[in-house]
Amino acid sequence: MLADGLRARGHVVVEANVPLGLSTRDRVAMLGARSGATRMAWRLARSWTRLAVQALRVRVAGRPDALLVGYMGHFDVWLARLLFPRTPIVLDHLIFAATTAQDRGVGGSGAKQRLLQFLDEAALRIADVVVLDTDEHRDLVPERLRSKAVVVPVGATAQWYDAAAAPVGGADGPLRVVFYGLFTPLQGAATIGAAIGALGPEDPVTVTMIGSGQDLEAARDAARGGARTEWIPWVDAAELPALVAAHDVGIGIAGTTPKALKVVPNKVYQCAAAGLAVVTSDTAPQRRAFGDAVLGFPAGDADALAATLRSLAADRDFLAGRRAAAAAAAERFRPEAAVAPLDERLRAVVG
Repeated sequence: MLADGLRARGHVVVEANVPLGLSTRDRVAMLGARSGATRMAWRLARSWTRLAVQALRVRVAGRPDALLVGYMGHFDVWLARLLFPRTPIVLDHLIFAATTAQDRGVGGSGAKQRLLQFLDEAALRIADVVVLDTDEHRDLVPERLRSKAVVVPVGATAQWYDAAAAPVGGADGPLRVVFYGLFTPLQGAATIGAAIGALGPEDPVTVTMIGSGQDLEAARDAARGGARTEWIPWVDAAELPALVAAHDVGIGIAGTTPKALKVVPNKVYQCAAAGLAVVTSDTAPQRRAFGDAVLGFPAGDADALAATLRSLAADRDFLAGRRAAAAAAAERFRPEAAVAPLDERLRAVVG
């Protein structure tokens, strides 16, 4: 989203990308395993060699005005500084390693947690500009480094807005609800499963649950006997917007962990952009971003989530209004608009 938004605002963006081949879940699991550091170092060395070649080719063509190190770039920011010692570096610090590990029950305390905190702070020190997604995450940056921080909403890429124009069927039939993402404590997957379980055969609701993760079995167990549900372990990123847009309602998150109270998840922006009504936990950052354009319920309250879905299924005019409100709010988070704070900071840093 950042690259798309910067291009739209007139910046020339050249990408040098060598995937590490690890999901966020894999990276967090590695950090919690005894052999994780060794395996991570091997993958980094292999990817960095190829990435250095690509970056040096860019450098030969002309030194960039700034470097953008993407999401989960805790290690890549070191390589960026080594290859471009005098170039301003922008770090997309969407995830703090220490708090993410705690949220997923990995890393615990002691030496591992101190190592993760060191990785976070080192990345923040190396970068010249640090991009955070909410005010709450900005406040986690050490005060002596907070002047580097700029808050940019996660937003949604153009594919999600384009998907909203696709036909999604009429108003007849059951309410079509979708959730997608990692089944983690932050997502509140078990709570969402319990809400599905609280819906009975008399409720005209069908649910699509997309993804996997540590709380998948707990979610499935809690959902048994409830609304008709399809469980899909994986959908290709290119196919996901159209699949999501074929539903009426998107569920955001339901988690009660400290991290869950600090985020506006990407699926909230994406579902709103795709024209769905959005139901998500009532937290300060989500209220600040969307106001009453999305429907909130108390975090962790499965019965309240189920009641909200029932109300949408029972009143299709109410549903249509909620879809329109979410889509209107999503216009503020198109890439070009969302990156405005970063654009302003970049122009100040680069000159």
